[in-house]
Amino acid sequence: MAAAVTSCGPRRPEQAPAPAPAPPSASASASASASASTEPAVPRPAPAPDGAAPAGHTAPESERSLPGSPDWEITDPGPDGAIEGFADRVSVLPGEPFGLHVSTPAAAFTVSAYRMGWYDGARARLVWRREHVPGGSQPAPHVDPATRTVLTGWQRTLAVDTAGWPEGAYLLRLDAEDGSGRCYVPLTVRSPSTAGRTVIMSAPATWQAYNEWGGHSLYNGPTGGLATRSLRVVFDRPYDYDHGAGLFLVYEAPLVALAERLGLPLAYTTGIDVAREPGLLTGASAVLSLGHDEYWSPEQRANVVAARDAGTNLAVLGANCCYRRVRFEPTELGPDRTVVCYKDAWAQDPGHRAGAPATTDFRVGPDADPESAMLGVLYDGYPVDAPYVVTSPGHWAFEGTGVAAGASFPHLVGVEYDRVDTGFPTPRPIEVIAHSPVVCDGRRSHSDTAYHTVPSGAGVFATGTMRWVEALEARGPGGGRADHGIDSHAGDLVRQVTENVLRAFAAGPAGRTRPARDNLAAVYGTA
Repeated sequence: MAAAVTSCGPRRPEQAPAPAPAPPSASASASASASASTEPAVPRPAPAPDGAAPAGHTAPESERSLPGSPDWEITDPGPDGAIEGFADRVSVLPGEPFGLHVSTPAAAFTVSAYRMGWYDGARARLVWRREHVPGGSQPAPHVDPATRTVLTGWQRTLAVDTAGWPEGAYLLRLDAEDGSGRCYVPLTVRSPSTAGRTVIMSAPATWQAYNEWGGHSLYNGPTGGLATRSLRVVFDRPYDYDHGAGLFLVYEAPLVALAERLGLPLAYTTGIDVAREPGLLTGASAVLSLGHDEYWSPEQRANVVAARDAGTNLAVLGANCCYRRVRFEPTELGPDRTVVCYKDAWAQDPGHRAGAPATTDFRVGPDADPESAMLGVLYDGYPVDAPYVVTSPGHWAFEGTGVAAGASFPHLVGVEYDRVDTGFPTPRPIEVIAHSPVVCDGRRSHSDTAYHTVPSGAGVFATGTMRWVEALEARGPGGGRADHGIDSHAGDLVRQVTENVLRAFAAGPAGRTRPARDNLAAVYGTA
């Protein structure tokens, strides 16, 4: 067995390109009034800007040809508590309604729904807007003493009809009309079918696990450590990170932009939807797990494995994937709005005592099932900052990059990393194409980019570094805090490799034309 996974510090999201607002303070929240907001009539879709066709009345493949809306981005969120909100659905099918729960001292606010994509570099398109929505402060949150879960109890402010909204990843932008603040609310308009398409599988369970709005996450509480962390977290609260966007802008939006720029047939969903609907991935060409996709339910994992074993390719464009086993439970707002993860305290979980799987790491007991059995790689440590080192430049994933053996790209490996470790279940044949030395808390190891194929013909590609999707944005000299020092040379490599993988995986079971050539004997001395 390999050395135990090392955690060299508190596991937090890395610095985003823009500073994140702090969670609202207890004193600020306490001043909110308890009066319920009014619920306006259900709005109808508005025309797209710049004289484009009415929103949503375009085939998905033509979306990228529409004019974008460069004003989607928030650069000044305003003071804490100026405006914040959440949706009562993580995802909806096109045409399904959802509710917005908003708290703001402003008299009114505007809601703008931006579909994220490429749009000739604008990165988003305005699909719908509602102005002059009456504002109002909602009650301060309270914390359940048994599980330290932050609960809001906020009333619905606005009902939104998504008729005409194309499938995709959305950020709803809330702007206080007095100019005092602005924030995002993420939403997925999911695809009812994924057959023949590459599936972008968003990871809201992981976003919620790290969400410290109200003072608690699955990692931290008021003391800043595990002793006061939540055992359950809910989607019935805003996100504190990246102006309310959660981890979407850092770990997912760059990949969405690239995939849409390539014009691939895409489908959109979330890990929660994959868990709920066993047949959702039937016939999909590929499933993409993005930068940080740590928290999975056993049902999600089983459904992804079933798709892989039926010929659907799987690309893990990050690290620390499928590490924590969770359970989804309802709240008063709907099903699957609670993420339960007791971790080391799994024996105290009432759900487990009632017969549910333990909500702890997949690789540990009871019923250990290491993630490497599905991915080929597994999480090995945190934090690291190391160069990415190419070892198999002739591999098809590196076509068009011009790299040679030993080519090194500073800072591309971090902050968490994966490796191949045959001390755990490891599918064969498996091919390590980048083998990057790392040191974590004095322990020497490697980050591996690996590719393996399974009997169905499906290919599984795993990058081995959590910074992969972020690096898609690297276009300058590097050296800044926001980009971890990753420069344009690393960005060029990551963009080309990602394009190669996406195009190969969109064409069908990659293992039939690109079988893995096992090289663990050469890399690790393993038969």
